[in-house]
Amino acid sequence: MLALSERVSGYGRTPDQTIWHKPGPGHRCIGQCDYHPIACSEEEGIVFPGPKRNVPIRLDAENERWCPDCLALHRQQPTTQKLPR
Repeated sequence: MLALSERVSGYGRTPDQTIWHKPGPGHRCIGQCDYHPIACSEEEGIVFPGPKRNVPIRLDAENERWCPDCLALHRQQPTTQKLPR
């Protein structure tokens, strides 16, 4: 799934966390954005974001997780699959 990363600083000896968010609907990025809206909030977004990346639903990297609201939105969407002819 295409996603945007949010870096959350750790406290004390806790490592920084990367939280993956689904991009907001209708957002088109050309790679020079100062702000990306996220699907889980109409008010919040990612400031000075990195580019959108294709991120697997099952994360195996340490200190990374999906935003639970964005993941729930992804699971609610119907999948459209093209069948071969």
